[in-house]
Amino acid sequence: MDGLETNKQRIIQELVPGKQVTMAHIIASPDEEVYQRIGVDPVGAIGVLTISPAEGAIIAGDIARKSANVHLGFLDRFTGSLVITGDVSSVETSVHAINDTLHTLLGFTPATVTKA
Repeated sequence: MDGLETNKQRIIQELVPGKQVTMAHIIASPDEEVYQRIGVDPVGAIGVLTISPAEGAIIAGDIARKSANVHLGFLDRFTGSLVITGDVSSVETSVHAINDTLHTLLGFTPATVTKA
């Protein structure tokens, strides 16, 4: 490049081939700052899921709402990210329902559900 340095940043995005719930995590008692940073109301617990292909997050959001009294804090059909909020029991129910339904109905590889 003629000796000139450039300060370009590159973003590399990797997608997992196939159908998979890549992460399913429940934050049982988030710190107040966590709610503020992600822009959701403090209502008890947060469920965080990542799904591939990304459009699976739409289906997961529907499963979450139909399986328990939770709210969709964030749903991104381009990255496969889903954030749900509600009381701990409802979030747990929804995360497990998403994982199980995507696995049994659509053949997704499920994730291990983790909780902190």
